Amino acid sequence: MSSLPDHNAVFDPNNPGRKRHFSWPEQLSGERFDQNDVLKHVILKLHLRSISHSGSTTPQSESEPDSESLNSSPLSAAPDCSRALSDELLLNVLSRITDRKQHLSNSLVCKAWCLISGRLIQSIKVLDWEFLESGRLSLRFPNLFDVNIVPASINFETNSAILLSCKLLDVYLNSDVLGNDGLFVRRDDILDSERIDRCVKMLAKRCRNLRRIVLMNASEEGLGCLANDCELLQEMELHYCGDLSLKGVCKFRNLQILKLIGRIGGIYDSVVSDIGMTILAQGCGRLVKLELVGCEGSYDGIKAIGMCCQMLEELTLCNHRMEGGWIAALSYCGNLKTLSIQSCKYIDQSPGPDEHLGSCPMLEELHLRRCHMRDKHGVRALFLVCQNIRVLEIEDCWGLDDSIFAAATIFRSIRSVSLEGCSLLTTEGLESVVLSWIEIDRLKVISCSNVKDSEITPELATLFSDLKELKWRPDSRSLLSASLTGTGVGEKGGKSLISK
Repeated sequence: MSSLPDHNAVFDPNNPGRKRHFSWPEQLSGERFDQNDVLKHVILKLHLRSISHSGSTTPQSESEPDSESLNSSPLSAAPDCSRALSDELLLNVLSRITDRKQHLSNSLVCKAWCLISGRLIQSIKVLDWEFLESGRLSLRFPNLFDVNIVPASINFETNSAILLSCKLLDVYLNSDVLGNDGLFVRRDDILDSERIDRCVKMLAKRCRNLRRIVLMNASEEGLGCLANDCELLQEMELHYCGDLSLKGVCKFRNLQILKLIGRIGGIYDSVVSDIGMTILAQGCGRLVKLELVGCEGSYDGIKAIGMCCQMLEELTLCNHRMEGGWIAALSYCGNLKTLSIQSCKYIDQSPGPDEHLGSCPMLEELHLRRCHMRDKHGVRALFLVCQNIRVLEIEDCWGLDDSIFAAATIFRSIRSVSLEGCSLLTTEGLESVVLSWIEIDRLKVISCSNVKDSEITPELATLFSDLKELKWRPDSRSLLSASLTGTGVGEKGGKSLISK
């Protein structure tokens, strides 16, 4: 059997019949250093080591390096200084790294660093249900404050090329999604409540310091266990929840922020009605912020929330399916400071007479975003209930013309107004309302194409000069004229950009 050539052997003058192997320092110093020879030497050693580890019974050749030569590498001889540090000191050092992506790189150094880096992670979004169900999540990340298990609660392949993303949910879709009766997520695609409750109980026992959690299709039993073990939980977001599951939410003692998502148009559908709102109101008296997305209800549900949740300061209704007359119940929210209505097809289809509406005495801000405001009676009733506000924001609302915006003259104490994407509003309609606001000191008008610079009256210009803050960009022409001021472009007899 022929042996492999020994490229590292040199002639020994003291013993002509014996070849001497020079060591690493000899290779790296003097005229004997050759990069190609060293590279071939390393490759040869790695190849022979792999053969010996594979269980080969071939006798060791003369050219195969022994253990002493393998351990003589400068890299293997370098000491690991991090082992001299205690876990607490190393944790303190790694916690000073502000880049969160760097924690992932640190976890790949060794097993000890992996465990320590996991203690620095406080927020996580679970994509693999088996990772949560096996208990590895709590072992890998023992100090979690924020957990979102909704993406893992839907039975879709994570390697799918179709990703549906919205502000409320990110989900991977299968190729047969078009056969879901108009919904991207069917009932069968969501994990059953028993399986979800089992993992919620496991998570509650091992992560008792949770402050925020996002769940889907959890039942009263799972939520009750979470309330008993995680007493510090302050914020919760529930997807695909029903009325009866809200009984478990009532057991949370320190819950302050709650977001209920009953229905997302075109994605999934569930029911949260007056029954669930009443159950919620009776048990969650310390709520400060409440957001209802795709929820059904009426006057009774909003009234129960207003009467029982005395600490409620912020209420958001998104894509609501409320029955007529619900606006009158807002007057029971005595400490409400901010009201937001988003993505609603209507405000209130039957608000009732003005004397039954009442008002919110502590309300300061009203935000309307992506809403249909063509119903004059519903918008007028909303403005009447919110007549004490100081901040008004209207963004990308369809149907807001001069006649509907005229109802805003009831805001006598308003100080800040922001109008964006109101394409039907004209300069005349804006002026008739703005001049009636005596205390206004901030005005923002953006992308309102029917508001023209040429139609600004001296009275409106005087008002603009008295404002503390003015952001005026109603259309592209106004932006262009403002940017070209003093250049002579666009003026009669001035410069021209037209090439001949």
